[in-house]
Amino acid sequence: MFKILLICALAALAMANDEVLKSVNEVNPDGFRIESALSDGSAQEATGDVHGNIHGSFEWVSKEGEHIRVQYVADENGYQPQSDILPTPPPIPEAIVRALEWIAAHPSNDAH
Repeated sequence: MFKILLICALAALAMANDEVLKSVNEVNPDGFRIESALSDGSAQEATGDVHGNIHGSFEWVSKEGEHIRVQYVADENGYQPQSDILPTPPPIPEAIVRALEWIAAHPSNDAH
């Protein structure tokens, strides 16, 4: 229930400075659904269930005019965002890849 109230409060705060184009706040016994869109191009949507699982997205237009969108899942595995703007790790060096392949092909005979 706290997550639902927090999301609704954040939605209300976000809508305080711009014209609201869309606002949906539904709280039901089996979950919730929120949607909002503002005149500045920002928007959010989320649905949640009674188990605390949330699926949603939020978006805005950056200072440079780029449309930014983040989709996420928040569940027993934590917060899992997906977006082109999120940093990604560098590629694994080729020598490490070969070493891992060799280790996988030659398992240890040690009994633990």
